[in-house]
Amino acid sequence: MFTFVVLVGLFLLSVVTCDYVSWENLNSNLQNRANEFEKPRTQPHIIFILADDQGFRDVGYHGSEIKTPTLDRLASEGVKLENYYVQPICSPSRSQFMTGRYQIHTGLQHSIIRPTQPNCLPLENVTLPQKLKAVGYSTHMVGNGDYYSHYKCDSPGMCGYDLHEGEEAAWDQDRGIYSTLMYTQKVVDILASHDPRRPLFLYLAYQAVHSPLQVPSRYLERYKSIPNLHRRKYAAMVSCLDEAVNNITLALKRYGYYDNSILVYSTDNGGQPMAGGSNWPLRGSKGTYWEGGIRAVGFVHSPLLLKKGTRCQGLVHITDWYPTLVTLAEGTLEEDLDLDGYDVWEAISEGLPSPRQDILHNIDPIYTKAKNGSLKAGHGVWNTAVQAAIRVGDWKLLTGIPGYSDWVPPQTFSTLLLANRWHNERVRWDRGKSLWLFNITADPYERVDLSRRYPHVVKKLLLRLAEYNKTAVPVRYPAKDSRSNPQLHGGVWGPWCKEEEEEEEDRESNLLTNQLGKRRHRKKGRRKHKIKRKSRE
Repeated sequence: MFTFVVLVGLFLLSVVTCDYVSWENLNSNLQNRANEFEKPRTQPHIIFILADDQGFRDVGYHGSEIKTPTLDRLASEGVKLENYYVQPICSPSRSQFMTGRYQIHTGLQHSIIRPTQPNCLPLENVTLPQKLKAVGYSTHMVGNGDYYSHYKCDSPGMCGYDLHEGEEAAWDQDRGIYSTLMYTQKVVDILASHDPRRPLFLYLAYQAVHSPLQVPSRYLERYKSIPNLHRRKYAAMVSCLDEAVNNITLALKRYGYYDNSILVYSTDNGGQPMAGGSNWPLRGSKGTYWEGGIRAVGFVHSPLLLKKGTRCQGLVHITDWYPTLVTLAEGTLEEDLDLDGYDVWEAISEGLPSPRQDILHNIDPIYTKAKNGSLKAGHGVWNTAVQAAIRVGDWKLLTGIPGYSDWVPPQTFSTLLLANRWHNERVRWDRGKSLWLFNITADPYERVDLSRRYPHVVKKLLLRLAEYNKTAVPVRYPAKDSRSNPQLHGGVWGPWCKEEEEEEEDRESNLLTNQLGKRRHRKKGRRKHKIKRKSRE
């Protein structure tokens, strides 16, 4: 308002000095200037939805028996990312999304960040929401946690409450609602209360469809024909997730965000067949560097896309969202960010070639369990005992032990126990191998190892691994710390590793606050006990 008043004053000054300007023209000019202030900002609203453990096949448009009408429609009206990669487990994917950097450059190249470790994303990294906040965005993150109880155990005796509003335990918001529905309602509330004239970044990290396999019973009714109980529950969870995304899309339209919005949908890693997921016909599963662990379901839906209803076949990696979204938000990308991601918006929106030509899937120097791996097997330039994977153009190279390597069809029509075999074709695990080469464009299912046929390609990719490894920082994977025990912090998981001077003061404050909250929560829980079954249906 202050700026508008100043501009009106300048206009009036021009009238005094230029007597040919009529009052009629002045009023018209003032109205035009006022209209300019009412115009929405060009910075788009960004909604990033990250599903957990959704398999490559587990979406309707990839041929699944699971019904996903919302995801199918949004993808078909937008751009399907059919050469899109993430990491095989959660922390690496999420850290790379937040920083635009490979995990070898953040020290998180081994396993995940456990709540009992004094570990985190290194604070010197400027995160995506920080960059967006610097150019005027309101930023929100919603998600993760247990579906109903919101208690998490990291190991026996290390259990605590894990639902938060900001940095405080959200005892008062815990109403026993299924988390997919609860997080969706939180997002709708944010959209309802925010001013759509100010750019919004909303990162929604669903727990769905990660185990445990829990879902309101009404969603199970749709899949009575699936005899395998794990697959049936999983399918119902995906349908609930699909419905939640639909409700978010409706809210974007209802509250005036949709026309200037970009919605990105992504999974964080491959599906887990032992928990109902399917990556068929890709090889491997969550936790592996085979395509089934890292090739993801992904699409972009936006009225701002220039070519809608298309497929992007160019290489896209989860690190690419950082530079892409910051650029769309009219932010700056300083050289000292040392990004590994590329701005891929033109490849997505206009169908131009992707600027990305390779992907370092990872180098984990701690995981060296390949018994016959050696420097000799790596042509003298790479120790093939090290777990690593890289993609360059059509070629993909894996060393070490990439993980469970079978092809697992959907468990839809199987009544066998999960431990049994799913199909007749099973590639025997060769304990002597520590190196594989595939042409992923010609053989996306990784059935034909070409490492012996093309040794010159193998050596070329091994040299690329060695070059990348020279830029790696030391691994951050500290031992478990007993100070992390939630019982020392009012029964709540949360940030706990602090300077010693702060610890005593914060411990007393947190104990009091969380104990009071816990008592209110228990009283509420006793009142709700009789209607608990109803609330889950």
